[in-house]
Amino acid sequence: MKFFKSYLRILFKDENRAHKIIVWILLVVMMIEWIFFLFYGEWLSLFLVTLIIAALFAPVIFKKNIDVELPAELHLIGVIFAFAALYLGEILRFYDRIWWWDIALHTTAGLMMGIVGFLLVYILNETTRVDVKMKPGFIAFFAFTFAVTIGTFWEIFEYSMDQLFGLNMQKPMWGDPSGLTDTMWDMIVNAIGAFIVSLSGYFYLKKGKGFFIKTMIQKFIKKNPSLFKE
Repeated sequence: MKFFKSYLRILFKDENRAHKIIVWILLVVMMIEWIFFLFYGEWLSLFLVTLIIAALFAPVIFKKNIDVELPAELHLIGVIFAFAALYLGEILRFYDRIWWWDIALHTTAGLMMGIVGFLLVYILNETTRVDVKMKPGFIAFFAFTFAVTIGTFWEIFEYSMDQLFGLNMQKPMWGDPSGLTDTMWDMIVNAIGAFIVSLSGYFYLKKGKGFFIKTMIQKFIKKNPSLFKE
């Protein structure tokens, strides 16, 4: 119990009220669902809920293992996405009930992975540990290719799971039972989301234009000053 409390202190340290409330609610709900799925032997659902719980504890994992603190906004985006994709999408079958659910999530995934890619190379560019200076164009290009690569690997994962375990991760779309149309649209909207982030990031670095994750970047720098140059 003491161990669990220490982890919770890290999880909720210096975060805003909305973040605390949402994370607490999701943590309680997911723990109840975890016990339920374990009791009834629903192993796939149990695995998916476990992934959501892991996402909820991401700040703890990052802090304990690599001494990096995540902004509440970045954590919240990741948690809500995991909940929408794994719990609502797979367990409650929103993918089957709402035709645009899969497209919306893959677009969001492109945006998220673009943000992660941008932050990774931005940190590398500004860190005191690596003496390197990259141009805005390269940072934007890296963010785009990072997001597209992750999206491609995810489609390979979906195809592999369907072939090996008879799942239905590649959803039939618009009369195409093969899943090819679903795969292509997933990759297209993922690339669109990645392009939006990378283009916005480029103008932010090159011309000082507004960037919708500017506040997130500033908070990340503030929480992890040792990673950056003065």
